[in-house]
Amino acid sequence: MQPRRPLLSALAGDDEMEALFSDDADLSAMLRTESALAAAEAEAGLISPAAAAAIAAGCEAFAPDWERLAAGIARDGVVIPEFVRQLRAAVDAEHAGAVHLGATSQDIIDTSLVCRLKQAVELLDGRLARLTDLLWQLRAVDGALPAMAHTRMQQALPFTAGDRIDTWLRPLRRHHDRLAELLSRLVVVQFGGPIGTRDGLSGQGEAVAAGLAARLGLEPAPCWHSARDGLVEFAAWLALVSGTLGKIGQDIALLAQNEVAGVSLAGGGSSSAMQHKVNPVGAEVLVALARFNAGLAGTLQQAMVHENERSGAAWTLEWLVLPQMAVTTAAALRIALSLLGGLRMKSVV
Repeated sequence: MQPRRPLLSALAGDDEMEALFSDDADLSAMLRTESALAAAEAEAGLISPAAAAAIAAGCEAFAPDWERLAAGIARDGVVIPEFVRQLRAAVDAEHAGAVHLGATSQDIIDTSLVCRLKQAVELLDGRLARLTDLLWQLRAVDGALPAMAHTRMQQALPFTAGDRIDTWLRPLRRHHDRLAELLSRLVVVQFGGPIGTRDGLSGQGEAVAAGLAARLGLEPAPCWHSARDGLVEFAAWLALVSGTLGKIGQDIALLAQNEVAGVSLAGGGSSSAMQHKVNPVGAEVLVALARFNAGLAGTLQQAMVHENERSGAAWTLEWLVLPQMAVTTAAALRIALSLLGGLRMKSVV
């Protein structure tokens, strides 16, 4: 019998994004990284082509012992020591010593993360583009309708539904531009060796890092073991997107009030006690997710504080928070697409 998912996931989760942060996805990316590392080291003359081929075959056929991996992370604080032990056992004895040569746990974990963040960005940007298109369509159909602007929750002056939609559209377009600009600082390879200096590889550390990046489709970069600004910048972007969606949700919830009747919504939530009600559930969830991500962004900011060359505490904090922020933003975009796909503006004089 398959384990049942938490009911709350149906409201605030996202299957596609959660899959990118699953143990299986992480393991797959770690295996890709180890295989690419071996190929880069063979190209640099540090290991033989036969060793690289043996490691690639071992990665391809790797069958994890999940219980031992779980015990390993509980013991070591990271999964890589036990993972490497198992991977070396999966490679023929002649070439097992070439596995993970010159790398450290952080190189494999961070590169695995970035490989999956690259996929996450594609997912988020695709949904953001579709949402922007939906809003343009809504503006084209309903934009000329008269509406009443409100400032400080009071009626202000007349404007149009298009003016209101513009306040939703413009930030989303800026978020698209921001994402394109920050990608060069996010989807970058991590390879520094034990202390981030790329030493111990016969002077070939830079070449290995470049070869690893090229094979994984990542940007080359200096080692960033304890410089986490790229990840925190991406987290801030996630919070900006969900924050804008929260503002849209708040506006729609207010417009959906019976006394205002500024929008009509397809569907809606029912009440167990008042059968006449149609609750703006999607709009409310967007507000909740925006506030949740805002709090998580502040928590992740603290992961920038690494002591010296590596911090187990700050690193662990990242693992707890960043995936949740990505899932929350994906969920918000999914809900916004559904909500706005069934939204019509109404004339309010």
